Order: sequence, then C-alpha cells, then structure tokens
Amino acid sequence: MADGKSLEQLSINTIRTLSMDAVQQANSGHPGTAMAMAPVVYCLWQRFLRFDPGDPIWPNRDRFVLSIGHASMLLYSLLHLTGVKAVNAKYENLGAPSVSLDDIRRFRQLDSKCPGHPEYRWTSGVETTTGPLGQGVATSVGMAIAGQWMAAHFNRPGFEMFNYRVFALCGDGDMMEGVSAEAASLAGHLRLSNLCWIYDNNKITIEGHTEWAFSEDVATRFMSYGWNVTRVGDANDLEMLDRALRTFEATRDRPTLIIVDSHIAYGAPNRQDTSAAHGEPLGEAEIRLAKRSYGWPEGVQFRVPAEVVEHFAQGVGRRGKGLRDEWFARYESYRGAHPELGDELLRMQRRDLPADWDRNLPSFPPDPKGLAGRDASGKVLNALARGTAWLMGGSADLAPSTKTRLTFEGAGDFAAADRAGRNLHFGIREHAMGAILNGLSLSKVRPFGSGFLIFSDYSRPAIRLSALMEIPVIYIFTHDSIGVGEDGPTHQPIEQLASLRAIPGLVTLRPADANEIVEAWKIVMELQHEPAALVLSRQAVPTLDRSRYASAAGVRRGAYVLVDAEGGEPEVLLLASGSEVDLCVKAFEILSARGVKARVVSMPSWEMFERQDAGYRESVLPSAVKARVAVEQAATFGWERYAGLTGTILGMSTFGASAPLKELQKKFGFTADRVVAAALDQVRSAG
Repeated sequence: MADGKSLEQLSINTIRTLSMDAVQQANSGHPGTAMAMAPVVYCLWQRFLRFDPGDPIWPNRDRFVLSIGHASMLLYSLLHLTGVKAVNAKYENLGAPSVSLDDIRRFRQLDSKCPGHPEYRWTSGVETTTGPLGQGVATSVGMAIAGQWMAAHFNRPGFEMFNYRVFALCGDGDMMEGVSAEAASLAGHLRLSNLCWIYDNNKITIEGHTEWAFSEDVATRFMSYGWNVTRVGDANDLEMLDRALRTFEATRDRPTLIIVDSHIAYGAPNRQDTSAAHGEPLGEAEIRLAKRSYGWPEGVQFRVPAEVVEHFAQGVGRRGKGLRDEWFARYESYRGAHPELGDELLRMQRRDLPADWDRNLPSFPPDPKGLAGRDASGKVLNALARGTAWLMGGSADLAPSTKTRLTFEGAGDFAAADRAGRNLHFGIREHAMGAILNGLSLSKVRPFGSGFLIFSDYSRPAIRLSALMEIPVIYIFTHDSIGVGEDGPTHQPIEQLASLRAIPGLVTLRPADANEIVEAWKIVMELQHEPAALVLSRQAVPTLDRSRYASAAGVRRGAYVLVDAEGGEPEVLLLASGSEVDLCVKAFEILSARGVKARVVSMPSWEMFERQDAGYRESVLPSAVKARVAVEQAATFGWERYAGLTGTILGMSTFGASAPLKELQKKFGFTADRVVAAALDQVRSAG
C-alpha cells in the first residue's frame, strides 16, 4: 500500500497518463496543459472541492469551471477517477458513470462523453461549455453572483442553504480575451469573495511564447480590479497550492486570483514543447520517456490503479457525500420552517414557474397611437418579476432606455453592500453581460439582460453558448430598426435580426404590438431549455383592436393570420414582423377598399412557426397564393423562404442614415403606399 505522499503522486500521474494516452490515441488534442496542471486540479478536488460525485447537481455544490477547455482531459480524468454519476435532463440520477474508461479511450470521437472541449448537458460534472477562451471565467462570475444572491434570498437563521464557491482554471489565452477583463472588473467591483480564478501562467500560446503579444503585469492588473492576488511558484508544490487555496477561503471581502507558474507540455522532466501544448500528441517515444520518469509501466495505456480510485473516494467522494446528505436533511427541516421559500427553492432548481406566475400580466386596450415595444415590455417584465422571485437581471448601462429596471418595492440593486437586490448593473460590458447571464442560468436563477439590438453583436459569442448549452437566458433587445432615427447608421441594426435567427436553438421574437409582447413574454417564461431574444421597438407602435383583428395568442404559433380577405381566399399575402405589421394592416385596408383580397400574416418568430405541423403552416401561407409581399426594416436575408422566389421583399439592402424616423421611413420606402404598390404588382404578376 502506497503512503500518503506517494499515493498523491500516483493520483497526479494517473491524471497525466490518462491525458497523454487519450490525446495520443485520438491523434488530436492538447496534452501539455493537462499534464502540467494535474497537481493543481488534484489538490483542489481532493482537498477542497465540496462536490459529491454521486450527485453532481446538488444545489450547494462548489463549481469547478475549466476555462482552458482545450485541456479537457484534465476534467475527464477527474470525472472518471472520482466516479461522477451521469444525470439526465429531468434530474434523475441514472447511476451510470458520467465518463467511462471507454469514453476516455474514444476521446474526441463521435458519441464519446469526452468531446474535444467540455460540453454542458453532454457530460455530467461539466458545469458550463467553455469553448472560446475567456468564456469560462466570465461565466464563473455569473455563478458567483447567483450564489451570493441565493444566500441572501434563501438563507435564514439556522439554515445556511447556500454558501458555495466557484473555482475557474484559466490560462494566458483567457487573460488576453477582452471578455475576461470585463468580467474580472465587475467581479472586483462587486467584491465576489466566493470566486477564485486559478491562472496557469505558462507563458505559451499557439504561436509560441507569450512575449510576442502579451507582456502586462497580470497581478497588478487584478489588484487594480480589487482582487486578492497570491502566487504559487511551482505547479507541482502541493503545499503551496494548499496554502493559496486556504488564503482564498480566508478572504471574505474580494475575489481571489491564484497565479500558478508552470512549464507546459513536458514529457521527460524539464522538457518543454509548445507544439504538444496546442493540438498535437506527444508521440509514442515522448510518452514512453514521460512514463519512465513517473515510474509508470511504459507500454501500458489507460492504466487506472485501484488505489487511486479508492483514494479519491475517501477524499472528495466521502467529503462531498457527507455535505450533500447534510444539505438535503437541512432542506427538509427548512421546508417545514419556511414553506414558501422551500417551494421557491425547489421550483427554481427544476426550472419550474411559481403557481399563478402570470396572474398580474397587463392587457392593453386598442390605441392608434399605441406605445413603444420597450415600454410595453417593461410593464410586463415588472409584473412577471413580482410573481417570480428568481427572475432578475439588468442591462449594459441602458436600463432607462431598454425599460428593464425592476421598479416594484423590494426589487433593489445587487451590489457589494446588498446581495438581495434583483437589478443587476453590468456596466458597459455587453460581452461579459452575456457570459454572466449564462452563469446565472446555469445556477438556476432566471436571468435577463438587455441592450440595443445593434449591440447584440457584442454579446453574440455568449448568446451562441446559451443556445449550445440549451439554457433559458432571456435577451431583451430594443431600438430594433432604423426607427432609432437620429443616432444614425452606427446604431441602426440591419443584419442583426438575420444573424440571431441563424443561431440554432435560439427563439427570436419580434412582436408587433403591446399585446403580442404579453404573449411573447408568456412563451419566454415557459422555456426551460432554450434561450430567447425579444426584439422590441424604440418608437410607439399602434395597439391593434383585437375585436377586429385576430387574438395575439397566435404568437404562440410563431406566425398567424392577423386579418384576412372576406371568405378567407386571399389574392396576396402581406407578411411582416414587429412594427412593420402595422404598415401591412394599413395596406390591407387600402387594398380592401380597392377590392383586392389580401391577408396580413404577423410573423413574430420564424423558429416557432417552423415547429408547427405542415397543415398549420399551409393554412397560414397557402402554397397556391404566389403573390406575396414581406416587409421588415432589416436585411432581407432569409425572407425568400416565405415570400418565395417571385415574391417582393421590402427591406434594407444598405445601412441606414441619421434623420428623424418619418424621414427615414420615406427615404427607405417603409410606407403603406409602397406596400400597396408592391402588392398590386404581385397580384398582376400572379394573374
């Protein structure tokens, strides 16, 4: 039987050899960082992490985020060696291993639970998808905010339900990405003492040594952000690592950065090889040298000593199970003492809604002047947040414009001095806001974030990850068209709608009036595994008379017949989303007066319309009607699928201009008369 220190080294070397063997067998991957950081993750998991491998989703577990996702074999090795169990989407513990040895043997191969980068929902124990560098650490800030908010909201005397910590392992690439700087700045400002980033300072990137592009003093930068910074001079020094992590545990007033100096991708001792660090196996000869230096059987692959598995079971396994069982026992008592909070906690974890969550929703009477989409949405959002305690969010410094401030009594502002507030202030940090929203959602808070539609470009990488991870983040984008007016083309979105619609799994909704906005919010709130983008107008839009036009409940189908020709046999279809639906309604009235049979179709969500059965889609857009006009103050890209190859698409083929809204509409042809002219041309051509 190995003694304590030799057992620790055996465990570290098992992580290393599994990593190098998996990469070699796949002939693809990044072995260097996994080998160099093995002592760091061993120390963290075995000595500190409060995590139960038997229940990797219990609510108060510590989170471990591998922001250097290319070193994925670090995490897969740990998930296998600690015996993490797989959990399905319905939170039923399946009991099977999350990562089997066969999965590791099939690293980076089809259907393996060990893809090239860790993927949330694919491999249990992976807390977030961390493909692009910087995303993982930025997401970890959202997890830390969620932990602090949940502690303030749920904890009561004698019942500490939430006190988890968030650890993120990052590297030079993370430090160079702008999103990490945005997130670190906010984390320091908020004094998130439950957050610890461990920085692998190896001075190597894909192109070579970091001195070519990166020479800043990271420690000083983070101290200026308000972080506690400590350093470990050798990644192999377990006692110094232990001391640094205990420093984090003792720090109560700020986040902690632990800088760990390492040499990447060494096989034989003291050897450096930057090619092996990024995307290339070590090679059989180098692996044999490395295993020889570890005292490992040189010709044996994927060796897992039984004593290593038992060692982890007695460390992180026993500690985590004890804490998990204590938590659930405490929850049963908590639910008895605080039934309403107990119910909230359970519903939040299951992504369920409160009973009667929609009871306070407003309805809007017909109004030819109407109101702006952003204003209607603000009213709906506040009604929903009053009834859903874990709905929280904010904007990238634009809440007064996007109307996303929660204004009811008790909403408050989340800050260093007040963790209970539900209004978040992200500052002018759109990219970090998106990543932080992901972290909040992964922690089961229901988050929203807002900005102008043009700035969705700044959030796009995080939005894509929301969709990839299938998490219900809510994005609210206002100022949705050239209707922005005098701010000019830099602020007028053109291609953004098409780009959002192109993201698989993102539900994009551009409602036409206030009552469509109510219905859109209902849809958004019921989503459990999809993010949504609400796209709203800056300018006032008429509120349609629903006694004359179809119910706004049709939004749930993605597209619906708003008003139809007498007898329901139209000669021409008028299709639009958002504020342009009103143009089609006006054109419909003119055409009807001229005896032309038209149908107006409101199309707030292409994604939801495509999910309807073929019969419904045909009933809305009859294939026999070739005369079609689509209208949208955005790029025309994509509308041909509904307008057809011979239909007319009235949209934007250029950028906008700086002028009042009415002048812009006239210049670019967004008038009822132009819609009428296009419809008449279509009818003549079809006839």
